[in-house]
Amino acid sequence: MIAAALLEFLGLLWLVLGTKTFRRRILAVGIVSVVVVVAGMAFGKYGATGGLPWWVYYPIPALVTVFVPPLVFRLGARRTVLYLVLAVLSAPLIHVLFAFFLGWDEYMPFLPIPSLASLFS
Repeated sequence: MIAAALLEFLGLLWLVLGTKTFRRRILAVGIVSVVVVVAGMAFGKYGATGGLPWWVYYPIPALVTVFVPPLVFRLGARRTVLYLVLAVLSAPLIHVLFAFFLGWDEYMPFLPIPSLASLFS
């Protein structure tokens, strides 16, 4: 799931930054992607299983996702709004797809998604 989310996030940054800026800032893109996606998902997963309250392990990665890329890439207002809209849409999308097709629902347990397998059993 982390690999899929990382690819999705890289695509999101490519759309928001444009090809030229994306390629020119590829090191920053990589670092921000690893921090936002890999560290964020790891913190959320281990925070949840480690007994942290949901109001710690869920909003911290969300806040990092919201604030870090616009600040690092110094996005203007239009690109920030585009980034925020895509980020808000992409996070639930990947969770819904993984829950539906693979039955992995632990990342959004408060949003019950039946798996494809459960529909046929």
